[in-house]
Amino acid sequence: MQVIRSIQDMRQLMTDYNDQKKQIGFVPTMGFLHEGHLNLMREARQEDDIVVASIFINPLQFGPNEDYERYPTDEQTDACLAEEAGVDVLFIPTAAEMYPKPTLIQLGIHERTDVLCGRSRPGHFEGVLTVLTKLFHIIHPHKVYFGLKDAQQLAVVDALINDLNFPIELVGLPTVREADGLAKSSRNVNLTEQERREAPWLYKGLHYGQRLIRGGERDPDQVVRDVTETLQQHLSGTIDYVELLGYPSLQPVSSMHKRIILAAAVYFDKARLIDNILLDEKGDIITRYD
Repeated sequence: MQVIRSIQDMRQLMTDYNDQKKQIGFVPTMGFLHEGHLNLMREARQEDDIVVASIFINPLQFGPNEDYERYPTDEQTDACLAEEAGVDVLFIPTAAEMYPKPTLIQLGIHERTDVLCGRSRPGHFEGVLTVLTKLFHIIHPHKVYFGLKDAQQLAVVDALINDLNFPIELVGLPTVREADGLAKSSRNVNLTEQERREAPWLYKGLHYGQRLIRGGERDPDQVVRDVTETLQQHLSGTIDYVELLGYPSLQPVSSMHKRIILAAAVYFDKARLIDNILLDEKGDIITRYD
């Protein structure tokens, strides 16, 4: 596995691969890799000739009171895990390499960001769009892989690729979970023992909502109320949101849509956890988005 830190070297290598007609699969990450990231890399290994992963903690997507400075890092372990998962090229630029001067241009988005996590994180998805646009131009991937855990991000990337005509196939893969259902996340290490015991109820609450839909409940507001009440009964953290929306439009729905997302987020003392499930109109879980 090659580890590359400069944009110029990365561009040259990707140009060489494209000249050789190699299909490039790309997994963007912020590091501190867990099984969710590795699952994306393994899937890319199965589908593509060359697997590229990036590790870059993007300052543009962190708000003033968020955890940029204490975001966990372990580059040596990450490199070993990425190589074991089949990554051919690991791109690890510094912030100075990616943003050598103050950015004069940042991308904006007019929909899909005023709900879910976007409501409480102004500017976050603009930072995501900006860094992904830069990475797409540097790497020129044919496929890009994201986990469905960050379903709003996936919807935003869907808009980026379609609106700006990037010749990239977007692949969303199932959330990887602990044995008790908690979605794997780099932020889980910040939970106290008591919070960790409670945290699986985030997923259990969403599954309760799914059972309501499969049982015939067609009123989205009622599903949201019932899921919220369930979470309040079992979590000591503060609920940020529970929402049921069309997907990937992330627009409100008055009845069960062809494809919907049921999502929730909760603030614990030192960690904010998110989770979601994508459902069809019958309430069955959708496991892959492409």
